[in-house]
Amino acid sequence: MHDVQPPLTTPPSAAATEADVSGFMTELLGRLRSESARNQLQLVKEIAQTGTAGLEALMQFLLEQKSQPGGIPAGTAYQLLYQANTPATQEFLQTHFPQGVVALRSERGLDYAPLQKLLAQQDFEAGDRLTLEYLCQLAGSKSPKWFYFTAVNTFPIADLQTLNALWLVHSEGKFGYSVQREIWLSLGKDWDKLWPQIRWKDGNNWTRYPGGFTWDLSAPRGHLPLSNQLRGVRVMDALLNHPAWNG
Repeated sequence: MHDVQPPLTTPPSAAATEADVSGFMTELLGRLRSESARNQLQLVKEIAQTGTAGLEALMQFLLEQKSQPGGIPAGTAYQLLYQANTPATQEFLQTHFPQGVVALRSERGLDYAPLQKLLAQQDFEAGDRLTLEYLCQLAGSKSPKWFYFTAVNTFPIADLQTLNALWLVHSEGKFGYSVQREIWLSLGKDWDKLWPQIRWKDGNNWTRYPGGFTWDLSAPRGHLPLSNQLRGVRVMDALLNHPAWNG
């Protein structure tokens, strides 16, 4: 059961004094700091709709979260500031978060910044295609669309964790390998139950790519990334059993 949160104070008008704006921003920050992560996520989205003072509050909130990168409320705050695309938010993000809010670690020297950008823009379809390309590079495949499932065991832990964190943080916690694994484990590792649960299959029919998939946050938990699922269970089995998710 979700806690019922009091509504935000009405944002100051255009004629408000600097003290009024500052006071409003202080109130917003106080609310953010006092809420649980679950409630922070909704509050971040509400604050983004309150104008300049709200955006300034989100910038301060992000700075305070910098010592704990990868949080889902922080990821949502980042993408809302990114999408606001004002001179102030652009300068702030470029100065303080040039690589986003996820540490883009790679043991293979891969540059995950393009994926960061796509997912921050909520372009999940393009992000999914790029994720597959990264997996193929990690597998040493000559194809950008296919790799042997046996190669998954050679994927560095850091790289898989980076890919997962990018999907998780920029989807409000709905997408990512760790989410798919959580659902799979909750279903007793039953693949036949997993496919319809994440809407990769309807009855005996596999979901058709790309039109049958849902490329936004209205999709069910675990729907994305696709992880080359059309090649069957072996790739997914290897991914969800990878040591990146241990501990």
